Amino acid sequence: MKAKTMDLILWRHAEARDLPDAADEAAFDAEADLARPLTPRGEKQAHRMAEWLNRFLPESTRILVSPALRTRQTADALGRKYRVVEALAPGQSHTQALAASRWPDSREPVLLVGHQPTLGQLAGYLMGGAATLDGPAWAMRKGSAWWLRHRDRAGVAEVVLVSVRTPEKL
Repeated sequence: MKAKTMDLILWRHAEARDLPDAADEAAFDAEADLARPLTPRGEKQAHRMAEWLNRFLPESTRILVSPALRTRQTADALGRKYRVVEALAPGQSHTQALAASRWPDSREPVLLVGHQPTLGQLAGYLMGGAATLDGPAWAMRKGSAWWLRHRDRAGVAEVVLVSVRTPEKL
């Protein structure tokens, strides 16, 4: 009997322009943060990673993207349809991202395009288990993709790290 598997790919948005320095944290402008575009370097990172992902992602892959401009521009490099979901917006929890992915019960692979620390917390949670539910985020470089696979082997669930790629190392 073949093991049931589900692939989850976490793709952190590529390099984006910085927000102008605010005098204090209270001046943080969430709307301005959502509107930050990719830098020219970020556009190159997104295209390089998209080229790699498109070689391996099945056509049936469900792509979910944060509403932030930088994540949509990153996902645009794939040239595939995607759905913008609020659960991946900056400041959302990794448990919301996990629920949106329907891990591990989705019938098709899922690609999440989002932000730190959410994606790093999600990777840590999935690789480390419930003990890291509120643990620190694993560091994910801008533009990098982490490919995880959930599989059941002889009735035992396990998570396998299939690949970690950065745009600079492709």
